[in-house]
Amino acid sequence: MEEKNTAGVAAAASETELTPEERAKSLNLNPTELELVKVQKQKKGYVKKGPVDYVFAVSRIAILIMFFLLFIPSANTVSVTALVDKNTSLFTSGISYSTLISDVGRGFRQGWVQEGWFMLLYVAALLTLLGVIAIAASACTSLGNIKFRHLSFLLSFAGIILAVVGYVLTFVSYSDFASSSKQEKVAAAIPSGIWIYIVLTAIVLICTVVELIMSPKYEKGMKFEMESQFKLFLMFLPFALLAFVFCYLPLWGWRYAFFDYKAGDTLSMDKWVGFKWFKYLFQNDATKRDIIRVLKNTLAMSGLGIITSWIPLAFAVFLSEIKNKTYKRFVQTFTTIPNFISWILVYTVALSIFSTDGFINTFLTSLGQTANTNYLMDDSHIWLKMLAWGVWKSVGWSAIIYIAGISGIDKQLYEAATVDGAGRFQRIWNVTIPGLMPTYMVMLLMSVAGMLSNGLDQYLVFSNAKNINTIEVLDLYVYNLGFSGGSIPLSTVVGMTKSIVSVALLFMANSVSKLVRHESIV
Repeated sequence: MEEKNTAGVAAAASETELTPEERAKSLNLNPTELELVKVQKQKKGYVKKGPVDYVFAVSRIAILIMFFLLFIPSANTVSVTALVDKNTSLFTSGISYSTLISDVGRGFRQGWVQEGWFMLLYVAALLTLLGVIAIAASACTSLGNIKFRHLSFLLSFAGIILAVVGYVLTFVSYSDFASSSKQEKVAAAIPSGIWIYIVLTAIVLICTVVELIMSPKYEKGMKFEMESQFKLFLMFLPFALLAFVFCYLPLWGWRYAFFDYKAGDTLSMDKWVGFKWFKYLFQNDATKRDIIRVLKNTLAMSGLGIITSWIPLAFAVFLSEIKNKTYKRFVQTFTTIPNFISWILVYTVALSIFSTDGFINTFLTSLGQTANTNYLMDDSHIWLKMLAWGVWKSVGWSAIIYIAGISGIDKQLYEAATVDGAGRFQRIWNVTIPGLMPTYMVMLLMSVAGMLSNGLDQYLVFSNAKNINTIEVLDLYVYNLGFSGGSIPLSTVVGMTKSIVSVALLFMANSVSKLVRHESIV
C-alpha cells in the first residue's frame, strides 16, 4: 500500500492537472500526501495559476499571429516598393535574397534603384524574421517552470530588439526608395504589414514586462523543468507547423478561383468575377467532357488500387513467416528501397527497358527478330501498367505498418493454436489475419476517402501524346490545365472541387467505419 501511495505522489508531482483535490483523490492521496505533492511541485519551480497566466495567454496569441503572418505575402513588412514581388512573404524575403530581387533586374540596369538599397532591405527582413522566431521560441519556453519562464523573458527581449532593428532598417530603406527619381516605376510606399507587426510587437513587449514583474524569482540551483504534456506538445509542434505551411497555407491560393487571373498579373478588384469559373466548369461542354474523362481514369485507377490493397498485407504476412533473419532483412530492404526512388528515375529505368532501342528490343534483335516497338507509347492496358508500377514501388513500404501490426499480436495466441494442432497456414488464417484486420480496415477506408487523389508524378512522367486520354487523372488534369493551358482560375476551381469532395468522402468513410466497426478513423 505504501509503494502504491508513493507511486501516486510521484505521478501527481509530474502532472499539471494534479493540483486540484479531485485529481489527488483519484490517485488515493490523503491530505498529507497532497501537501507533499504541492511541496514537490514548488521545489521544481512550477507556478500556481493566477492573473499572470492571462497575460501569458494574450502574449501567446499575439506571437501566434506574428508567426502566421510570416507566410502571408500581403503582410510582408519589407514590401516598400513595387519592385518587390507582391506574392513574396516576409519568410521568403528573409531567407532568399535572390527571390527578393527577382523582378529588379531592369531597375538595376536603368539605375532606378541601387543594389545597396535591396541589401539593406534584405538585412531588415532577415532581422525581423529572426526576431519573430526568437519571440516564438520564448512562447514555447514559457510553458515550463519559473527558470524556463525567465529564459523566455530573455528570448522575448532579444527577439523584440531584433524585430525593432528590422523595422528601423525597413523605414531607412523606404527613405532610400522614396528618393529615387523614377517614382512611377519604384512606387515607394510604407507597407501596411509593418504597422501590424509594430502593434503586435508592442503588445508582446508590454506583456513581457508585466510577466517579468509578476513572476517570482527562481532559486539558485533550480533545474529547468516542464510538464510532460507540454514536452509532448513541443515535440508535436514542428510537425504541426510543417502541416500548416505545406497543407493549409496553400489554400490561400484558392482566391484565384474568383478572379480573371493570368500568370504574371496582379490581383485587383477590377478582375473580380465571382463564381464565373465555377459556372464555366459545368456549362462548357468541352470542359464537362474532359472532367468526365479524367474522373473515369481517376476512379478506375483508384478502384484498382483498392482492389489490390490486400497485396501489402499478404506480403507482410509471408515476410513474417521467413525464419532466416538475414534473408528476411534483405527481402524487406530490397522491396522498400523503390519507395525512395523518384518517379523520374523509375521512368528512366522503364525507358531503358521498354523503349525502341531498349533492352527488350535489343535482345529480340540479337535473336534475329525485327523489334522496334516502343512499349511506353502504347496506350493499351495503361491502367494495369500504372497499377503494376505503383505496386512494385510501394509494396515494401506499405507492408511496414502490417509488419508492425504482426509484431503486436500476442504470441500466446500462436502457442495456443499450435497446441490445438493448427499448422502454419491455419495460424496465419485464424490468428495473423484477424489481428491485422482492424489496421487493414482503417487503411482501406482511408484509401476510399482519397479516391480522387492519385498523385501527379507517376502519371506525368509516363504520359505522352498517345496515351494522354487514358492516363490523365484529376491531379494531372489540374496541372495541365493550369501550367500548360494557362487557365489558372479554372484549374483552381477543379482543385477546390476535388478537395471538397475528398473531405466529403473522408467523412462518409468515417460514418461507414462507425456503422460497421463501431470505431471512428477521424
